[in-house]
Amino acid sequence: MITILHRVAAVAVLFALVGCDGGHSDIVRPNKVQRDWAEAEIGVLIHYDMQVFRPDYVWRRYGSHPDPSAFNPTDLDTDQWMEAAAALGARYAVLVAKHGSGFSLWPTEAHAYSVKNSPWKDGKGDIVADFVASCRKYGIRPGIYANTNANGYLHTDRGIVREGGPVTQKEYNAVVAKQLTELWSNYGDLFEIWFDGGVLTPREGGADVLPLVRKLQPDAIAFQGPYGHENLIRWVGNEQGTAPDPCWATADSTTTSDGILAVSGLHGRPDAPFWCPGESDFTLRYNSSFEGGWFWHEGEDSLMFSVEQLMEKYETSVGRNTNMLLGIVIDTAGRVPQADFRRISEFGAAIRERYGHPDLCTSGRGKRLSLKARRPLNVDRIVLQEDIARGERVLSWHVEGLLSDGSVRTLCEGTNIGHKRIARFGPVEVTALRFVADGYKARPRIRTFAAYGAPEN
Repeated sequence: MITILHRVAAVAVLFALVGCDGGHSDIVRPNKVQRDWAEAEIGVLIHYDMQVFRPDYVWRRYGSHPDPSAFNPTDLDTDQWMEAAAALGARYAVLVAKHGSGFSLWPTEAHAYSVKNSPWKDGKGDIVADFVASCRKYGIRPGIYANTNANGYLHTDRGIVREGGPVTQKEYNAVVAKQLTELWSNYGDLFEIWFDGGVLTPREGGADVLPLVRKLQPDAIAFQGPYGHENLIRWVGNEQGTAPDPCWATADSTTTSDGILAVSGLHGRPDAPFWCPGESDFTLRYNSSFEGGWFWHEGEDSLMFSVEQLMEKYETSVGRNTNMLLGIVIDTAGRVPQADFRRISEFGAAIRERYGHPDLCTSGRGKRLSLKARRPLNVDRIVLQEDIARGERVLSWHVEGLLSDGSVRTLCEGTNIGHKRIARFGPVEVTALRFVADGYKARPRIRTFAAYGAPEN
């Protein structure tokens, strides 16, 4: 009798834990930090370094670095930067506090090559502090990029001090630790921290970054951060705003064992053990522009992608289950150029106009969901979202349209959905739509099934 009662109790507990979804505790799920990051969807990445003032400078050519006096913006305005970000609809911004030159946009105590020895504000300025203050003023979450692998001033590339450098490897690692400690301690909580090219591990000769992240910014999302950090995101393999298709939020890792090269398998894997979604970074200016479009150069204000080209990048980044990170340049005055500001504003307006208000929308659980139009509707886009708090459950799907003549046609199909999936197709007049999950790990939880009318509507 006792055994039977124990079994009944065990079954009752099991059903209480499982609920109507059938269990599936093995499905990888994001934590709150990761969910909040996915909700942000759009960010900006702001570059500002010596090559803006000395365009002939090549940071890998040791000894050629310009004197700190070269860095002297005449009208630097971080509020204006955030006005541009807000016009785009960005919810977070990442400042490149130190790029390849080693010149630091804050008065670092680690070495002399920084704003404290420039004429800007008589050496008393701190661009990182101004940037973070402007972010908070405009309700945009701040992030910081600090390249630990590259420092032309200290003759370091790929995390290793090269022959003839002014410091030893041990001394350089101390510089890295000092600068990261400054950036992660002095400016409050950060939404995202960026490691361009990953992080060289101590085993490979690099600084021990993981304990610093866990101590100083445990809730920050880390792009290509140290293996073992709880909130990692990964590169999608290009700087063109084009995520691979499919692009699962779950992956095996973000980097190889040496920490500086992207792993193969940029698509992620539906049965991988880690929640590690992609972030798609791209420039407003053509990739053939100066420094790949990441830095301002005189005479290139016309070299920007059109709004339609940018919209395609939005649809292949946010629309493929990644966040979109748009590169914004700053000129010698210290401002977003007016031509760039206009294009950013146009891009943001186009996103809101095209995807701000669906013509039909629903949500629900299960393998099928339906939308019914009150009158025939000419549609050309579908947006799908899963409730990622429950993990990525859908493995494959398609959407059918009931046409005005009574026939049924498959309009679009795919594999993963994740946080957001945008599917485009030729305009077709429908009276109803049906989403069908063809394959899934557990009962699908669809947060959004939305249809958008073609532009002529």
